[in-house]
Amino acid sequence: MALRQFTPQPFSTLMGVEVTEANRERVRARLKVRPDLCTSGRILHGGAIMAFADMMGATGAVFNLPDGAGTTTIESKTNFIGPAPEGTTVEAESTPLHVGRRTSVWQTRIVGETGKLVAVVTQTQLVLEPLPSAKRPV
Repeated sequence: MALRQFTPQPFSTLMGVEVTEANRERVRARLKVRPDLCTSGRILHGGAIMAFADMMGATGAVFNLPDGAGTTTIESKTNFIGPAPEGTTVEAESTPLHVGRRTSVWQTRIVGETGKLVAVVTQTQLVLEPLPSAKRPV
């Protein structure tokens, strides 16, 4: 398996995700809770929480892929525990529960500035095998 580096993805860049660590065993990142990521109640929107966690687990999965393979999320479960108010920063850590040949399962814990749990997300990533090269006519 080739040594991999973290490559920011367009949507997580748009959200403002800052990855601080990414490798086969762990992904860590933070996200500023901006007004455009919030509900009308000025707390981080559940969809933003889920998108943040999805990026985290997918990033970890990429670091465990065989050369040429890809990944996609096939299942995700979110437990919303507490609010993350506008203007604060949340931090997330994603670790593998299982890394297999066909799937990997990642758990992401998101905490607020006070260390209180905001959400726990468990997701399954499918390993997408490389497509065989198409034969070209001579």
